Amino acid sequence: MKYPKEYLDEIKTRLKVSTVVSKTVSLKKKGKEFVGLSPFKNEKTPSFTVNDEKGFYHCFSTAEHGNIFDFLMKTQNLKFGEAVKALANLAGMRPYTFSKQDEEREKNWIEYKSIYAKYVEKYHEELFKNPLAEPAKNYLKKRNLSSMEVKKFKIGFVGNETSFYEELNKEFDEKKLNDCGLFYFDERKKKYVERFRNRIIFPINNISGNPIGIGGRILEQNKNLAKYINSPETEFFKKGSNLFNLDNARKLSNKVDDIYLVEGYMDVIGLHKNGIENAVANLGTSLTNRQILVLNQFFENIIICFDGDESGYKAALRAAENSIVELKPEKKISFLFLPDNHDPDSFANKHGKEYFEEFSKQNSISIHKFIFEHYSKQMDENPSSRAIFEKKIRSISSTIKDEFIKKYVLEYFLDKISELTPNINKKNKGFITKQTKSLKKTQNYYNETKSLKPIEIKEFSFLYILLKKPDLIRENYYLIENVKLFSNENKLIFEQILKETNNLEKTDFESINIDQNLIERILKYASIKHILEKNYDDDQKILEILIEILRDIKNYELEFRIAELESKFSKDLSEATFNELKELKKQQKIN
Repeated sequence: MKYPKEYLDEIKTRLKVSTVVSKTVSLKKKGKEFVGLSPFKNEKTPSFTVNDEKGFYHCFSTAEHGNIFDFLMKTQNLKFGEAVKALANLAGMRPYTFSKQDEEREKNWIEYKSIYAKYVEKYHEELFKNPLAEPAKNYLKKRNLSSMEVKKFKIGFVGNETSFYEELNKEFDEKKLNDCGLFYFDERKKKYVERFRNRIIFPINNISGNPIGIGGRILEQNKNLAKYINSPETEFFKKGSNLFNLDNARKLSNKVDDIYLVEGYMDVIGLHKNGIENAVANLGTSLTNRQILVLNQFFENIIICFDGDESGYKAALRAAENSIVELKPEKKISFLFLPDNHDPDSFANKHGKEYFEEFSKQNSISIHKFIFEHYSKQMDENPSSRAIFEKKIRSISSTIKDEFIKKYVLEYFLDKISELTPNINKKNKGFITKQTKSLKKTQNYYNETKSLKPIEIKEFSFLYILLKKPDLIRENYYLIENVKLFSNENKLIFEQILKETNNLEKTDFESINIDQNLIERILKYASIKHILEKNYDDDQKILEILIEILRDIKNYELEFRIAELESKFSKDLSEATFNELKELKKQQKIN
């Protein structure tokens, strides 16, 4: 059986080619494309390109060419169905199993989509044709929207007495119309009525551009009615998984790295009117992990810009605590607070695109700094308050999924706390050359860590222990006799230390001739340093940590050698190569 075309298109829409390919090929951006070494042959000069805009990869060495499905099939030897399942999972979509339920769901989806398309078109036309829509048009003019923005976003108007239900009921049954959330049954009138009557409506599209929900703003002042309402959640519309204008904004991801996440429909439309098209809005709920993951698929930096009033600030804080969970080394999340109680729409209207973008560049604050600054302002000058503060920010950093980011965010928090409490810092012991510069003084901390490989960070931790606890290492020298480091600079430091101390016979490192900058890198990036400080006098604990680090370094060496032998075996099919490969894989399992 064939997968529905729309299901496959949805996967391709959600996943950039570079996102899929970069999981197996190291890519570098070059203009509109990405380049890397071919996964189809061994080469030293990159001949492999990825074009997200056109949705394909091409290898000039082998003439291999295709989309994300082709890539998985060719590089992982998968059948088409297996590639579809793997990519659907990566895209956060439910698997398609060709069951009766799937067929029924597909049929429901086609009808649901058709109902919404007809509804949006009907009331978009009503805005222009219906004389009763004059108040709605006046409101939009007051908000400085031209007909271009109204048409671009298919803004509509649902009158007070109108009802499209009877017309739709000729084509769709009552259950389908009830399930779509556009109408509800009025017990008093004994009939279905418009949910969005007397409201301006904003269609909410899925990532493929199909309307799946509606946001509505009331025109009359009525304390008993909410100013904004959204469609209720349905089988095909989940507020926490969708974002207003993502279908349009995602198309810009090949040109810009930033995406503005704002609170309301009018903020997005107002920014768009001023030439800032890379903006989306969440749908009246707290920001969710799912929304962050979706944006991370397309953009490098999420700039959260909520209203400048107190409620906007509180929403930003909730968003920070929710979204820091999904922070990744190659992604950034920042916050932008606008002055004088402006919202993004009013600020862009007043100052224009260039000023808005420059203001954003100068005033955005990274997520970890925002969280620290907020909670440090809540702290009083007493031990209890400081303890609660530290406990809170440790708790927040512990929620981060990525282990490396978790370490560095915690390190940032602890360094900042040490600045607040300079008199209770532990006295440094062992080898000291120069205090590591405060992370506050680094221009862009995360950009620095992007270039570091996991093995480098492991090596930094090993060398950090060596520098801080040389006597302990000398007493257990057998542990490091066969250690092999892979990073050139770390290898140089290690060899120099062993050479000038005669394999640690002397542990006075002051006279060792090593580049100070290399030492500072170790002191700065060793993820082990806070753990070591806590357990400084517990030699047994430090040895356990050292053994674990050395095991990881050894495993990396095995993986590196196995990859070399697998490449060699694919060419020579030698029995000796195969036996060596088999032996190394045994060692890998033991480790």
